[in-house]
Amino acid sequence: MLEISIKAKRRTISTKSVVNKLRKAGNVPGIYYSKGTEPVPIYVPELSLRPLVYTSETHIVNLTIDDSEPIKTILKDYQLDPVTDRIIHCDFMGISLDQKIELEVPVVIQGTAIGIKEGGLLQHQMHRLKIECLPNNIPEHIVVDISNLKIGESIHVKDLKLENIRILHHEDVIIASVIHQRAAVEVEQPVESEETQKEPEVIAKGKVEKEE
Repeated sequence: MLEISIKAKRRTISTKSVVNKLRKAGNVPGIYYSKGTEPVPIYVPELSLRPLVYTSETHIVNLTIDDSEPIKTILKDYQLDPVTDRIIHCDFMGISLDQKIELEVPVVIQGTAIGIKEGGLLQHQMHRLKIECLPNNIPEHIVVDISNLKIGESIHVKDLKLENIRILHHEDVIIASVIHQRAAVEVEQPVESEETQKEPEVIAKGKVEKEE
């Protein structure tokens, strides 16, 4: 399991103006929380978060708040700006090595499916899986081998065999599948309903009447 160290500072004021000022200075406001303790408002340098956010790996974070001893945490959640994709908020959750935790882990597709060589298209439905396990058993990612997939076949949650890890999705959830190209085109180009086709005509008529 990969580990990374991040230094954070406590936020004493959390007004909108102060938060915006922190972001302009290259920092990300966030919260540290742990079972049985009060949440602590913090902020961390945006650059230190990038190895956690823009990656296909999961890390344990040794978080230092001001001058305290490092605390073992995971990046539980984060928010991105919808326009710039910059990180604008983060949540760190404290963990105990002897207590199971729930978290999401990236899915990495491995191999080239037989069905793709036959002209099919790969659909990767689940890019992250929610799991439960002890911190020492957290995988960096979950590898899904699609090499044997033929056209019309899928890999489900029930097909994964992971030691000391419980997947929290229904066993029939599809992770990846290979479909016919024709089926993909039909999904991407749905047939318009009569109401949808008539709508522009009604709008145009209303516009003409208004101009008259």
